[in-house]
Amino acid sequence: MRVPAIIYASEALVRDMDHKVYEQLVNVATLPGIVQAAYAMPDAHWGYGFPIGGVAAFDPDAGGVVSAGGVGFDISCGVRCLHTGLLRADIMPVQKELADMLYHRIPAGMGSTGAIRLNAEEMDAMLVGGAQWAVAQGWGTAADLERTEERGLMRHARPANVSLHAKKRQRDEMGTLGSGNHYLEVQEVTAVYDAAVAGVFGLKQGDVVVMIHCGSRGLGHQIGTEFLKHMTIAAGDYGIRLPDRELACAPINSEVGQRYLGAMRAGINCALANRQILTHLVREAFAEVLPRAGMPLLYDVSHNTCKVETHRIGGVSRELFVHRKGATRAFGPGHPDIPEPLRAAGQPVLIGGSMGTGSYVLTGTAASEELSFSSACHGAGRAMSRHQAYRTWKGRQVIDELAGRGILIRSPSGRGVAEEAPGAYKDVSAVVDAADAAGLARKIARVEPLICIKG
Repeated sequence: MRVPAIIYASEALVRDMDHKVYEQLVNVATLPGIVQAAYAMPDAHWGYGFPIGGVAAFDPDAGGVVSAGGVGFDISCGVRCLHTGLLRADIMPVQKELADMLYHRIPAGMGSTGAIRLNAEEMDAMLVGGAQWAVAQGWGTAADLERTEERGLMRHARPANVSLHAKKRQRDEMGTLGSGNHYLEVQEVTAVYDAAVAGVFGLKQGDVVVMIHCGSRGLGHQIGTEFLKHMTIAAGDYGIRLPDRELACAPINSEVGQRYLGAMRAGINCALANRQILTHLVREAFAEVLPRAGMPLLYDVSHNTCKVETHRIGGVSRELFVHRKGATRAFGPGHPDIPEPLRAAGQPVLIGGSMGTGSYVLTGTAASEELSFSSACHGAGRAMSRHQAYRTWKGRQVIDELAGRGILIRSPSGRGVAEEAPGAYKDVSAVVDAADAAGLARKIARVEPLICIKG
C-alpha cells in the first residue's frame, strides 16, 4: 500500500460490511500517484474494482492514474431534488392520479426509450453542452442551471472520444429513467434537524419534494465497458502492476488516460442533460394534476465521476483528479463552487434511501476537506445482491406491502421491484448518522416517499 485505507462507518456498519470492500480498498491504496488515503464511505459495498462508496485522489505529476472502474459504469449517476410548494394534504387526494401521470410521462425500465430522437449533430451538441444544451432546447430554465453541479456543463468533454456504438445506444434514451436503482420519488419532509440550514435550502417539515435518481444510461455504460478493455492493456504498457484486473487504469497524462477523461466528461454531460429533461417531464405531469405546484430546483449532484479539484495536502494546495464512485461531492460552507444563495450553508448533499424508507438532505462541512477530499456517502448502500433479493421477495408482495403503508409504486418490472426491495438495502438512517458523526456531512432533513416510479 502506498497510502492508508480508511473506512468511515459505525462499528455495526463495519461489522456487516462486505469483506470484499476491505480487499478492494487496500488494492486502490496501491495504485500509482494516489494521495493521502483511499477512503470508503459508510454506505460502501462491493463494486467493480473500486468499492462503491469509494473515494481516491491522484496527482498527475506524481504518476497518478485515472481508472474507469474507479468512476463506475453509470457515469455521473446522480440525484436532484425539486421543491413543489405543496404539502402532503395537497398530494393525497390525487395521489393515484399523480402516480399514474408520472408513470405515463416518464419512460422507465430496462432499455426504455422516449420520444426524443437525437441525430449525430444533436448527439455531439448534447455531449458537449450537458444540461445547458437541454435548457437551450426548452427543457428547463436558466435558474435550474444555477442549482446544478458544474452549472450543468462539464467542460473539456470530447464527443469524438465516444464510440459510435455508445452514441447509438443513447440515441433514443434521452429523458428516460432506466432500470436498477434508478427512481423518481414524490416525498414528504418528515423531520428537520437544523432549521436554519433547512431554511436556506427552502425546506420545512410537511413540504413535498421530488427526487430524481438517474444517470448517463446506455452511453455511460458503454464508455465504461470499452475503456476498461483499453485500460487493461494500457496498464501493462506503462508497467502498472494491477492487484486486480478490475482496477484497470492508465496514467492521467497518457493518451488513453486523456482519451478516457474526454469521453467520461461527455458521459457526465449526458447524465446532466438527462436529469434536466426528466425534470421538465415531471413538471409537465404535475402541471396536469396539480397546476398550482411551483417546482424550482433545490440542487443536482453527481456520483460516479473523476473531477479535477484543488485540495490542500499538508498545507499545500494541489490539483488532483478525485474519483468518487458511489460517493457525493460535499463542499463545505463558503466554497466558491456552491451557488451563492446556498454558499454560507454548504453544498446540499442528497442521500437516497430505498422506495420504502426515507432519504436525507445533508450539507457539506469544512471538515470533510481534510477527511475525504470533501466527499460523503451517496445512498443507503446495498446489503445483499440483486439475485439474492429476487430470491427473497416478489415484486407484487413488495408493491402491496408498501401500498399498505401509503406508498404507491409504479414500475414496468416486478423483478426490478423485488431486486430493489427496501430490505435489500442497509439502514439509511444508520448510514447517514455515521456520515454525520464522522463529520463528512451534516444532517439537515429527512424525507419519506409517497409515490415512487421505479425503473
